Amino acid sequence: MSPRGRRPGGADTRTVILDAARSEFADAGYDSTSLRGIARRAEVDPALVHHYFGGKAQLFAAVMDIPADPAVLIRRIVEGPREDVGEALVRTFLALWDSPEGRPRFQALIRSAITHEEATRMLREFLVREIFGRVVRGLAREGEPLADVELRAGLAASQMVGLAMLRYIVEFPAVVQASHDELARLLGPTIQRYLAP
Repeated sequence: MSPRGRRPGGADTRTVILDAARSEFADAGYDSTSLRGIARRAEVDPALVHHYFGGKAQLFAAVMDIPADPAVLIRRIVEGPREDVGEALVRTFLALWDSPEGRPRFQALIRSAITHEEATRMLREFLVREIFGRVVRGLAREGEPLADVELRAGLAASQMVGLAMLRYIVEFPAVVQASHDELARLLGPTIQRYLAP
């Protein structure tokens, strides 16, 4: 007879949570998924989800196999000089994407987003809410209206996703061969205008 109630923490608990999160994100999208819902699906205490993953952004990064904690990366960008945010963001993304562990994962993520509606929705919501939206909100000056946060975040995301498509999927030669410094210098001012005008 199997024990009743929630699954205790153990060797396979992390994997069970990841499987439940993958299904929950696919069913509900990033925005509508809650850690409690994932815990319920995994039949674990919600505290275990926090224990293994910290929060929703970190759990999503694990599900999508992103080799970095998005919150840490965004905090570094936001805490740096405001006038360098655009270039810092481009450099941060390129360092992650071009790393040996990052490149194949990121290529798979982009290809998945192109061909699967659920992956597209999850990636879109994650980028706007957890990456670019956080930067815009983190850089907002006191009293500055945030009505256009999603638009500004979406426009910044469109620039970076476009860069990623040309560099890693289409492999447009000039974009592939460009250094991080060149790309940050050329694309940084556009990103800056969206995120910290």
